[in-house]
Amino acid sequence: MASRCDRNLLLRYRKERQKNVLAKPGQNAFVLILDQLKPGFNVPKIFRSAEAFGAAAVHLVNIGPFDPAPAKGSFRKVPAVFHETFASCHQVLQTEGYQFFLLSPDAEKSLCQIRFPEKSAFILGHEEFGFSFDSGEYDDFEALSIPQFGSVQSLNVSIATSVVMYEYIRQHT
Repeated sequence: MASRCDRNLLLRYRKERQKNVLAKPGQNAFVLILDQLKPGFNVPKIFRSAEAFGAAAVHLVNIGPFDPAPAKGSFRKVPAVFHETFASCHQVLQTEGYQFFLLSPDAEKSLCQIRFPEKSAFILGHEEFGFSFDSGEYDDFEALSIPQFGSVQSLNVSIATSVVMYEYIRQHT
């Protein structure tokens, strides 16, 4: 039974990925970089929020097939760019003039303390394992945290993504 469910999920994913080829960038120039996230509910929910906030694209680094159903159709509408490695993603976006912001709960600088440029690229890593790369290898990142006042160490990655997109929109409208 589980293999039948897996096959259906894979068929749905492939069908939606083919439709994604027709997706158009949103009205805002920012992009999201999802670095090795678990392909469960977070990835499709991030697509749903990315559509709501008008993201130009979502770049997926080393992320396997996921169930597009929780995206409620947004996976067709927000361009998805797939990369095997972070280095290839970085190179593409650097060439396009993006500035990179690494979201990390232990960063000293808050996202409230910066003015985001129009072409901002927000990097989000795996909630448990972090990023697939050594951030010390890149000198063009600015690490940012989301202000938190409770005892939790970090927000869910889909929630954190929505917070940073909201802050970008707040600054650019």
